[in-house]
Amino acid sequence: MSETLQTTDVAVSDADLLAQTAIAVRAAGSALRERFGEVVRHQSREELMRALAVNDDTALDILRPRLTRLRPDAGWVEDELDGGALPPGEWWVVDPAEGNVNHLHALPEWAVTATLVRENQPVLTAVHLPLTGETYTALTGAGARLDGRPLHVSQTTDLGLSIVATSQARPDEDEKVVRRVGSSITAMLFDALVVRAAVPATLHLLNVAAGRIDAFWQFAGARADLLPGALLVTEAGGRISDAEGRPWTPQSQSFLAAAPGVHAEAVTTLSR
Repeated sequence: MSETLQTTDVAVSDADLLAQTAIAVRAAGSALRERFGEVVRHQSREELMRALAVNDDTALDILRPRLTRLRPDAGWVEDELDGGALPPGEWWVVDPAEGNVNHLHALPEWAVTATLVRENQPVLTAVHLPLTGETYTALTGAGARLDGRPLHVSQTTDLGLSIVATSQARPDEDEKVVRRVGSSITAMLFDALVVRAAVPATLHLLNVAAGRIDAFWQFAGARADLLPGALLVTEAGGRISDAEGRPWTPQSQSFLAAAPGVHAEAVTTLSR
């Protein structure tokens, strides 16, 4: 039976909203999957940006009307590089093609994400990986799931036995941030078992929530690539903070998500 987006004038619960949000991201992911396969060549930054925009628009044409129908009064954020706090109220924070540059290069690491934020706190999120068909969801207080199955972070207690990951700085990032990224990778190469560095951030955070890797960190992160994973990791039993161990907010200049048993060690390593 095909999935359909059902809406009524009656207020729906957050659990119902999450189910409908998952349907929406799967529909957008199907449209992007049809465009996937060949490397999209570009000879300039302008050509690259145009190609990225085509993918974004393909998914947004599906996501925006469906999510707006679910929450007509909610604000809308689709710029994946935006950061900082949101105004009061409800907001849809959407990354229509998370890992878009990977999609253009025929690499499999990309997804579609939609997160409902209420008073600057993520309350539900759905992340769909079109190439595997997997959908990760989380609802505040109700846990994190992969296609309905509960997720749990790893039980590792030794950073020296841990797989950790980070995402590189965004294009045109401040030199100090780029150098901090490099020094943090060097520090983790000494202290962790394996260090992975790739984009997008959300896919690393899915792996933290699923217990496949033990920690993820990033500097100068944006809302769209951290909020979905932050909720998934928290609801899967993990800890999130900034790189110094302080409470994380969208205004923070760094981000760390880890299994509880290695969080403190990771903070120590990143603080060197």
